[in-house]
Amino acid sequence: MKKLFVFALAILAMVGRVRADEGMWLPMFVERLNYVDMQKMGLQLTPEELYSINHNSLKDAIVGLGSEAKPRGFFCTGEIVSEKGLLFTNHHCGYSAIQKLSSVEHDYLKDGFWAKNFSEELPAPEMTASFLIRMEDVTNEVLGVVTSDMDWTARNKAISTKIKDLEKAASEDGKYNPVIKGFFEGNEYYMFVYQVFPDVRLVGVANSSIGKFGGDTDNWMWPRHTGDFSIFRVYADKDGNPAEYSADNVPLTPKHHLPISLDGVKEGDFTMIWGFPGSTERYMSSYGIDYNVDTFYPIIIDIFGKELEVMDEFMQKDDAINLMYADNHAGLANTWKNFIGQCQMLRKNKVSEAKVGLENNFMLWVNRNNKEEYKEALPNLKEAYKSLGEVAKYIYYPNFVAQAGPAGVASMFSTYYDAYVSKDKEGQEAALMMLQAMDVDELFAETDQRVEKKLFAEMLKTFKAAFKAEELPEIYNIIDKKFKGDIDAFADNVYEKSIFATPESIKAFIANPKPKMIGKDYAYIMNTSMMEVIISHVPAYRQAMQTVSQNDHVFVKGLREYYADTQPEKSLYPDANSTMRMSYGSVKDYMPADAVHYDYVCTAQGILEKYVPGDYEFDAPKGLIDLIEKKDFGAYADENGDLIVCFLSTNDITGGNSGSPIMNGKGELIGLAFDGNWEAMSGDVNFEPRLQRTINVDARYVLFIIDKYAGATNLIDELDIRKSEPQPIREEEEVVE
Repeated sequence: MKKLFVFALAILAMVGRVRADEGMWLPMFVERLNYVDMQKMGLQLTPEELYSINHNSLKDAIVGLGSEAKPRGFFCTGEIVSEKGLLFTNHHCGYSAIQKLSSVEHDYLKDGFWAKNFSEELPAPEMTASFLIRMEDVTNEVLGVVTSDMDWTARNKAISTKIKDLEKAASEDGKYNPVIKGFFEGNEYYMFVYQVFPDVRLVGVANSSIGKFGGDTDNWMWPRHTGDFSIFRVYADKDGNPAEYSADNVPLTPKHHLPISLDGVKEGDFTMIWGFPGSTERYMSSYGIDYNVDTFYPIIIDIFGKELEVMDEFMQKDDAINLMYADNHAGLANTWKNFIGQCQMLRKNKVSEAKVGLENNFMLWVNRNNKEEYKEALPNLKEAYKSLGEVAKYIYYPNFVAQAGPAGVASMFSTYYDAYVSKDKEGQEAALMMLQAMDVDELFAETDQRVEKKLFAEMLKTFKAAFKAEELPEIYNIIDKKFKGDIDAFADNVYEKSIFATPESIKAFIANPKPKMIGKDYAYIMNTSMMEVIISHVPAYRQAMQTVSQNDHVFVKGLREYYADTQPEKSLYPDANSTMRMSYGSVKDYMPADAVHYDYVCTAQGILEKYVPGDYEFDAPKGLIDLIEKKDFGAYADENGDLIVCFLSTNDITGGNSGSPIMNGKGELIGLAFDGNWEAMSGDVNFEPRLQRTINVDARYVLFIIDKYAGATNLIDELDIRKSEPQPIREEEEVVE
């Protein structure tokens, strides 16, 4: 037993140690937890200059990009870079807004866009900019409503009610937007108070052949040559307050903006990244990892892969379709490749095995110290994930099929049809009024029937391939009997005859409803037959998910106590949950495999090497190619005359950090974080210090594109661009040749 415990401790030392570059830290604790380490690594700012609620600080330049007034989560991060509210973020972060602003005649994704003055800036649809005012520990208030006699459901209900009360009180009658979130699996709670600005406008973006150079092929890969940036501006009313779009609004005067450095990076330079990382699962059990890799991720990879094949087929042939589906395709492709990478790297990097070592060590401590509260957490998680593995495909596959094309539209008529069947006239009238108020055209916006029909058929085929014949729902009996098993013929029939296939047929039905027709409609039957599969497995699924949630809470509570007992010097950071975090590290290369070395920078020469004229991923504008071939880089070249496009750092980030500023020790912008690397795709579950790197677009490349390529000198003039003066060599330091 002693040898086993010593071995477990060795495993724990490998898994549990927090390196200087590991962790997404809450800024309010920077002085207590991180400042000394950061100072040693090269930070030159004071704690107050980093985070303060009483004075302007670096946090005031960090922006959460969302799409709603209540900032429950952010899809990306941005940073303010001028005294006039100018905002930098990634190209892929602005992608959705840019696509919505585009048309075939004015395709800003394909051609780029550069406003020469304020009046030319375009209101960005569905984009908000949130600034953090303060964060506050409310753990005692939230958990104060929990009593020992509450079950898990009652506990969560009481917590939810208390959170709503606290958020309402902190809003100051709507002046602020407070959000309270749980940390360490609900063992702590913090409130984040925001001001949300809904008037955000597009200022500048390069062609997608720059901003998305390398496409899906290069996604998550190094070396990378992607100019992943776009530029927006935040507007406010004349008093500087948040306001809906108005021609009378003015550019926001921010509390703080980031200067931009031309000094570039050297290996070992200190770096810090601030932003809103979306989600990590660093405390996930080995059972959760195995479930994801063996069951959940493969299902999503299968479904998304089929959808992407269909979109690609049409998008590469038709510019209008390409623009129409660009945003949807980008999101699907990113998740699809991410899950493929996680499946591969979680296994290759033996993350589950490392977690087993930690769990064994934890249980030895639990049993040795008679910690009864924690004894069943891991066994319960094992059983819960086993149950999830048994029911997952009966939830996820039919869910995607039920939403496909007309089947998804048909589901919106279920309340009306159910009221008709049950002869509930009052309910039927109320449901019809809801249907009459529906924006039918919006349901079909940015869709093409040819694409949708093939997606519809492929989802049915994908489902059929994943299940045994005896498990197939009623809709497949209809396809067999009426269409001789031909799913494509079935899809043709639905799109020709279904009430729910076109805006015109839906409007005609609502104008002259014949509810009996709904029950005979193949799209409706398809939806309901898939829902029957889901409903029959929902109780087991929900029970398993609740067991996971409850026992994750207990397990993480136990882990924190365990670490406090065995490694009191260890500081724990909470999982990312779309709240402001700070990570710090350094510029560094890496070796992904034996005899393979990746430098920490890549240059514009790599664009020439990858360039394939006419290729939808590796084409590049002639103007850019000419500048690179002439080495016409202006002030943005490094000391060797090269133009650095991207660089690597050891910062700990995840999705949501896209667009985050990466800064030097002075708090100057040196680049924008936009990706992680393939070899560390397991990083959301376990930080991989030897392999894990953040890919950043160099600030000098951003400025080069704005200035030399786009000629948007009005923006260059607005920025605070800095370059350090060369330090004189003291006499005793002179080099003798």
